[in-house]
Amino acid sequence: MSKHIIQTSKVPTPIGPYSQAVIANGFMFASGQVAFDPVTNELVLGDILSETKQVMENIKAILDEAKLSFEHVVKTTIFLSDMQLFAQVNEVYGSYFTSNFPARETVAVKTLPRNVNVEISITAIISL
Repeated sequence: MSKHIIQTSKVPTPIGPYSQAVIANGFMFASGQVAFDPVTNELVLGDILSETKQVMENIKAILDEAKLSFEHVVKTTIFLSDMQLFAQVNEVYGSYFTSNFPARETVAVKTLPRNVNVEISITAIISL
């Protein structure tokens, strides 16, 4: 087995012993993204719509670095601080997908890193 690490300056550098994404066996597995703005390295926490948009833009940057798109995403996991945020997160999330939607689960958790409201991870297939 071989693996290829995906690293881009267009999303914040990991703050622990993990990679932004790893390609292995025809899939890309991206670490959960939160709303860090890569330019300011600050969290975008004004409202849940802005926070979710930044998360999705971070995911897009990782996909771009791997020369993939949202069409390649086959699985997502959404972690929420409160299930009451589901409709607003879903609105922004849905704007990044046009058809052939990925499998997904959404769960509410007690807390997320840095007390953010949403974290999303993805798995993408390398070829279609």
